Amino acid sequence: MTRRLYYEDSHIREFDAVVVSCEEREGAFEVVLDKTAFFPEGGGNPADTGTLGKVNVLYTFERGDEVVHRCDGPLEAGETVHGKIDWEKRFSNMQNHTAEHILSGIVHRRHGYANVGFHMGEEGVIVDFDGFVDEIELSDIEREANEVVWRNMPVTQSFPAPEDLPHLEYRSKLDLTENVRLVTIEGVDVCACCAPHVKRTGEIGVVKIFESIRRKNGVRVRMLAGDRAYEDFVKRGDSVSQISALLSAKPDEVTPAVERLLAERDALQYKLGGLKRRIIRDKVDIMQETPGNLFFFEPDFDMKELQLLATAAREKCAVAAAFSGDDEAGWKYVLASQTVDLREKAKAMNAALNGRGGGKPELVTGSVKADRETIERYWHDGNH
Repeated sequence: MTRRLYYEDSHIREFDAVVVSCEEREGAFEVVLDKTAFFPEGGGNPADTGTLGKVNVLYTFERGDEVVHRCDGPLEAGETVHGKIDWEKRFSNMQNHTAEHILSGIVHRRHGYANVGFHMGEEGVIVDFDGFVDEIELSDIEREANEVVWRNMPVTQSFPAPEDLPHLEYRSKLDLTENVRLVTIEGVDVCACCAPHVKRTGEIGVVKIFESIRRKNGVRVRMLAGDRAYEDFVKRGDSVSQISALLSAKPDEVTPAVERLLAERDALQYKLGGLKRRIIRDKVDIMQETPGNLFFFEPDFDMKELQLLATAAREKCAVAAAFSGDDEAGWKYVLASQTVDLREKAKAMNAALNGRGGGKPELVTGSVKADRETIERYWHDGNH
């Protein structure tokens, strides 16, 4: 059995231990020590990494009552090694995990909802609750969570006797009966948990909820705390400052400035759409009627504008084909006709020009990967 130093003191960064065994497996070396401060992955908390002597600990996991360190080099059984965990990673995980306990404890106290999912990853801390909480309430919960941080409350652990467990109130995803470790944040939360935590809530620094998504009858919350929340604040602040400079607006006036810019864009797009419709109508009006086909290339037309052009032009020809795009990305197309069933026509063109699409007998839309020269040659050569 591995003695787990992280239960004795979550802030142990370095330690000395004896190598119990070392086995090579799948290109790495699985090392078991008589004691360790490396936390193995579990309960949604990532595994610790670091070094044992001169080898790197890549991953840590449990195997029975042992903690296994997956290393990039071998160690001799019986030797004493100096272990050093990646403290920056460990402390960040502790900040975020304890912050999750605070948040989940507040939600449980206020609404009786359970934390039914927890994951710490690159995208942040994800927490799933089995009941819905709206954004206004979550904002208030976030404020209370930060007040808990500011009060610098103690965070303690205990291993109650099995006979005492039925008489204790605590949160747990599993129905546990023995070897239960309770993490208590005084006056805030008591939860069964196997992971290391900070000693006082003040070490967390700040708690921030960034996103909430409704899921079935519950809600998924994405949050960050501590150093990771700070780094995110810095990135967001830098982005706001850059946008502020580009818009010549004060940082706290960026939102209305962007809203004005979007309104101006929408107005210009509406005006541009009207001009394009007029151009389409004028272009079609001066066309001579033909028993053959007409085709057009309008690189900056969207699909709706292509459809307007093709459906207007089909009054003057058998088949009207309108294309928009470029040779690199490909060309979107609309085929329109009042007299020809276009489905077979489109099928033949798609086969010849590496395209795909479909539609009704009188209107077909799609795209082709051929270049403009090849498309023009296809229509000029009469293959249509």
